[in-house]
Amino acid sequence: MGFLRHVQRCNHYDLSGFLPFRVNGCRVGFIRPSFASYLEEWSELFSVTDKAVSLVMKGADSAQRSAAVASVLERLWERGVIPHLQGERYGVTARSGGDVLLWLDRAAASRFGIRAFGQHLNGYVVKDDRWYMWIGRRAADRMIYPGKLDHLVAGGVPYGISLEENLRKECWEEAAIPPELVATAVPVGTVTYVTELEHGLRPDTLYCYDLQLPPDFQPRCTDGEVECFYLWPVEKVMAVVRESEDFKPNCNLVIIDFLIRHGFIGPDNEEYLELVTGLHPALP
Repeated sequence: MGFLRHVQRCNHYDLSGFLPFRVNGCRVGFIRPSFASYLEEWSELFSVTDKAVSLVMKGADSAQRSAAVASVLERLWERGVIPHLQGERYGVTARSGGDVLLWLDRAAASRFGIRAFGQHLNGYVVKDDRWYMWIGRRAADRMIYPGKLDHLVAGGVPYGISLEENLRKECWEEAAIPPELVATAVPVGTVTYVTELEHGLRPDTLYCYDLQLPPDFQPRCTDGEVECFYLWPVEKVMAVVRESEDFKPNCNLVIIDFLIRHGFIGPDNEEYLELVTGLHPALP
């Protein structure tokens, strides 16, 4: 079946089905017209036309905008329009490193089509010259991708916490990796993708890390997100990615990137060039 289909599926979208979302005159995301119709009820906050959705709060600062939008999201959650809220804030900016114009609950990020960030850690072991990867299986009670295979550690990056601090937090919560071991993780770049969802758009950037673990390390989930772990030879991980849909979709991309960087997928693979470029598309 191949690897490239995962990259293509995570990068299938058509912006003609969305309205630009603007804050302070800056485009910061994209909203489906069906979701924009709910926002029309709050005309004092949102201007909704057939061309764009704009947050209109003259003279308001980012904290005031955030509080007002949070109140709207709470109402939409109560009505079942948004199935859940996560309590983690994403900073909405017009460009990388720009000022935060609005803080938005992580669960609503794709409904507003804002750029989001995550961290994925490839935990691997080398024994007798063979490479193995630690893989987690998501708990059956998760709202998102229950039962799917996942990275040893993966999570979003909320506003107000550094990448280093967030990685330590996620590593402990998801696999009980101690801080001194997390400190040896190597940042190896990013993977980007833009996915169209039924309810919105996900333009995501994933910060990727490699962490070589001791052969006797045994992960332990402390937050209930993972129900069990497997230590698989890299060849088995490759086969599962290549031949199935068992992994959470964005995990496939980070694993493919790992396989390319460590030579398990080489230039002789017929998909190689498309994989290398496809893992880093420009975001809209």
